[in-house]
Amino acid sequence: MSTELGPSISQINLARSVIKQNLIKTPVIPLKSDRWMEVLPRDTNVSVKLELFQQAGSFKARGAYLGIQNLSSEQKKQGVVAASGGNHALAVSWAAAAAGVTAKITMPKTTDPYRIEGCRSVGAEVILCEDIGDSFKVMSSLADSDRRVMMHPFEGENMTLGSATCAAEYIEQSPEIDLFVIPVGGGGLISGMACMIKKSNPRAMVVGVEPFGAAGLFESFKVGKPVSLGTVNTIADSLGSPVTLPHSFSIAKKFVDKIVRVSDHELLESMNYYQDILSITAEPACAASLAAILGPLKNEILGRSVGVIACGSNISLTRYNVLLEQL
Repeated sequence: MSTELGPSISQINLARSVIKQNLIKTPVIPLKSDRWMEVLPRDTNVSVKLELFQQAGSFKARGAYLGIQNLSSEQKKQGVVAASGGNHALAVSWAAAAAGVTAKITMPKTTDPYRIEGCRSVGAEVILCEDIGDSFKVMSSLADSDRRVMMHPFEGENMTLGSATCAAEYIEQSPEIDLFVIPVGGGGLISGMACMIKKSNPRAMVVGVEPFGAAGLFESFKVGKPVSLGTVNTIADSLGSPVTLPHSFSIAKKFVDKIVRVSDHELLESMNYYQDILSITAEPACAASLAAILGPLKNEILGRSVGVIACGSNISLTRYNVLLEQL
């Protein structure tokens, strides 16, 4: 039995072959225009991988698709269930529809209506719950009563493997990058990306970024084990996981160099830069990597080739405008 931590390069390449026909190899663009030069540190090359152009609007589609493709024929007949108020809900809904599998999605009733309609538009059944905790309880109940397979938003081999395919693409597209800055919610994205990056180039640096109000991996790194947060308080709902879990934590702990934190105000400023310079309507999580290199990492990135991730953007214009009014 292999003791290798995280997916191997061969497993990642196989996963890439599985997703090739239905997932998008998202573009990478250099942030080199004169307008970016007024914002970014000088003598630093920065590029961004635009995962917001992925199927279902975020990187989550990679892991969700792999997870559903790996179901047995009997499991596919029974369908899947997921609890999420964000990008994972949309990704599971899309991946299930792509595979001809039924999906039930439990979501907090306060979820952005844009996301609720996005799930329903591809055929998922949406069940609105009191809050995210209630959503997870209803998900578990449906898994038992309907014999549906639960699709976890970040903790699992399929989510780590899906994220690793994102890193593999990025490395091919921009082999010069020596410092990657990756948003952290539950840890599914950074565990997979960091694993692929370090196995390809051990000298590359991998930095995670979390909001101050949802810094679960930062706190977990401090104590050396997964922790649960008492409260979550950030505008970046896609990064607002209240728990860190063993699978993604163990991989991240091995391959991630450090975690930095950013404020909600820094997220808003970076959302505004994406809009003003690239005309991209970025949700707060999507702007986290940019906020990190303009904030806590601004001195550390000098003279380096830096890769950031625009991880997804599923947000209504109403909510987006309300957030930007806080600037």
